[in-house]
Amino acid sequence: MDAKTQYRAIHEPRVEDNALVRGHGRYMADAPLANQAHAYFVRSPHAFARIVKVDVEAALTAPSVVGVLTGKDTQDVGSISRHPPLGGRGGKALIMPHRPVLARERVMHIGEPVAMVVAESAAAAQDAAELVAVAYEALTPVVDARAALAPDASQVWPEAPGNLAVDWPGPAADPAANARQVDAIFAAAKFVARVAVMNQRMAVASMEPRGATASYDEAADSYTLRVCSQGTTAMRDVLAAIMKVPKERLRVRTEDVGGAFGLKTGPYPEYVAQMLGAKKFGRPIHWMSGRSEAFLSDNQARDIHSEAELALDESGRFLALRIRNTANLGAYVGAVGANIPSMNFTRCLPGMYDIRHIDISTRCAFTNTLPTAPYRGAGRPEANYVLERVVGEAARVTGIDPAKLRRRNLIPATAMPYKTAVGTTYDSGDFTPVLDKALELADYAGIEARRRDAKARGKYRGIGISCMLEHAGGSPIEGARFIFPGDGTLTLNLNVQSTGQGHASVFPRLVADRLGISRDKVTHKHGDSALEIAGYASVGSRSAMTAGAAIVKCIDLMLEKGKRIAAMLLEAAEGDITYAAGSFAVVGTDRRISLFEVAARAAELSKRGTIAEDLDTKATTETPLTFPNGVHIAEVEIDPETGHMDVVAYTAVDDCGNVLDDMIVEGQLHGALAQGLGQALMEQVIYDEAGQLVTGSFTDYAMPRAADMPPIRDALLCVPATTNPLGVKGVGEAGTTASIAAVMNAVADAVPGGGAARLDMPASAARLWEACRRAKAAASERRDGRFG
Repeated sequence: MDAKTQYRAIHEPRVEDNALVRGHGRYMADAPLANQAHAYFVRSPHAFARIVKVDVEAALTAPSVVGVLTGKDTQDVGSISRHPPLGGRGGKALIMPHRPVLARERVMHIGEPVAMVVAESAAAAQDAAELVAVAYEALTPVVDARAALAPDASQVWPEAPGNLAVDWPGPAADPAANARQVDAIFAAAKFVARVAVMNQRMAVASMEPRGATASYDEAADSYTLRVCSQGTTAMRDVLAAIMKVPKERLRVRTEDVGGAFGLKTGPYPEYVAQMLGAKKFGRPIHWMSGRSEAFLSDNQARDIHSEAELALDESGRFLALRIRNTANLGAYVGAVGANIPSMNFTRCLPGMYDIRHIDISTRCAFTNTLPTAPYRGAGRPEANYVLERVVGEAARVTGIDPAKLRRRNLIPATAMPYKTAVGTTYDSGDFTPVLDKALELADYAGIEARRRDAKARGKYRGIGISCMLEHAGGSPIEGARFIFPGDGTLTLNLNVQSTGQGHASVFPRLVADRLGISRDKVTHKHGDSALEIAGYASVGSRSAMTAGAAIVKCIDLMLEKGKRIAAMLLEAAEGDITYAAGSFAVVGTDRRISLFEVAARAAELSKRGTIAEDLDTKATTETPLTFPNGVHIAEVEIDPETGHMDVVAYTAVDDCGNVLDDMIVEGQLHGALAQGLGQALMEQVIYDEAGQLVTGSFTDYAMPRAADMPPIRDALLCVPATTNPLGVKGVGEAGTTASIAAVMNAVADAVPGGGAARLDMPASAARLWEACRRAKAAASERRDGRFG
């Protein structure tokens, strides 16, 4: 095989699965502490209101109550909201209102915590919470971002006039000059395609809700938080800043996590309240969110309205792209919440296409809704959806076949490395073969025959293409640490947290294979900030590339030390020492010593002071972004009489760089596709005008089921990344990023006369029925016009 298709076919069971399928996992509720108390949070029933009074006297006298925390008990800690700097138009920075642990003066969204009741059991805490009396003075909320930016909207924060958090002008050095240049290109263009699309608000709805157990050691004046997280170091660092304590006095631990997808990356008010309560009441405090509570307290996602325009010349070449985003941040700035519709979104452009001029800007608005924050893709699905919808519209405007139009505008492999109009550089990729393979697997050439067959059965059939490119990596710094415990094994310590990605299967195997030792000699440890390994959370499809690079460097550094020590032990020159198959050897002789014997001897020599350090090794690397890409094609069939739609076929061809485990890659693609289908077909968080959550349970918030998954034809055409030693690119978000545009373009293609070209997600039966009805009415009017 050539480099574009070569990857390791690994079909070994994941080492994690044995414990998980037997029920031996260690999730949040599986490790109660001695003398543990339980917390329940009193939450606001209003979206926007002043707090007049909080009366906890009755709750304090309830059976089994340990104590109650209110806003006055939490005023000495910092704001929960944390965000990297983001500059706005005219040099104005992102506005960051204070987010309290427990609300004191005003509640800003439905479900905001006002008090924490602690009792001997969860039931007792909930019963006592019902006795907490909170008097509110209701205010008029605003829940829609565009409505919030209107002149007559209710003011959410006094420090954010007009509810504008930031007006981000885009990445250009001179945004105004760039905008004028793009305007001139549009004015002279032969064709202009325009769309206005909505990425609706989503709930993450992870299988295991959030939870934590906090404890306080009075003697050491230190805290321990066992919590659902995507990275203990990142969680520890931000919580220590909020608590205003040194990092050394806070230890964060995470074990098994039942789904995360960005939701469990950053801090939440509950965790800080639990730590404060653990210190005040002298008891470990456990809290586990219920499902309905999760709808009221978890960060939500998406909620971005985009207006996009694409300029084309007479031959269908893309000339310029213009996008205006309006993003709903919610009541507070969530973890990287403003980066998602601005930086994260923009770095996905121009996708696979050679578009030399791009003008993009984003306005972020405050509303009285839950904060928006990362959810699988975090700006990538939104960007690809907008781009592919406007490309689909361009095919209609120009009359050029959608596949031909896309192929005509792909960046050629000879252009790599390719510097984009937004400042990124694609290091690798060969997009034309990916498109061609997807078209072949989808039998794109046969769609008209299948369309005629569907029409004979009274159905509409359509096919939709989505050319996807995203950026993976995010935070570049990551570390790894090798420890030789002295029992003939090596412990691989990592900062990145596995939340279902199979780290314990992939990374120890990588170490063992590179060192030429048995895989059972390498164990995996993570989930403890006390390991003090640099890095960030498992987000942005970054773990394989960043942790993988750190592992490779750690191996190199360890072997470099090992050769020096082996030379001393074997009484040879360091230059004569080689390493292979688990042993150091002297060139040209039969003298050798195993890796683990060198490690044991090095530990002894280090203790005696003979050598400066043993074989334990720590490494930190910085890994640039990579750019996974692919082409996904969906085929749908719609019953115009009922609006019922089936996704009858789905094709995915992806380039994720070198593959470390094909089974895990396939699982990531399929899982991400399921979440993309959820957004395209059924999921949507809805607030009413009063800011009440209409979709507050699975009765009202639809989720995809197994029966909604289509038959999938998939393939990998992988071009190794050139920016990291493993050549990996990331795969965790590709299915979500690509699928929503593929499905919605298929819907637009299916309904005759462009009847669904402006349809927003989710493509529910009611919306599809209405689109089909309009298409029939338009067709009837056209017939009447011809024969009238």
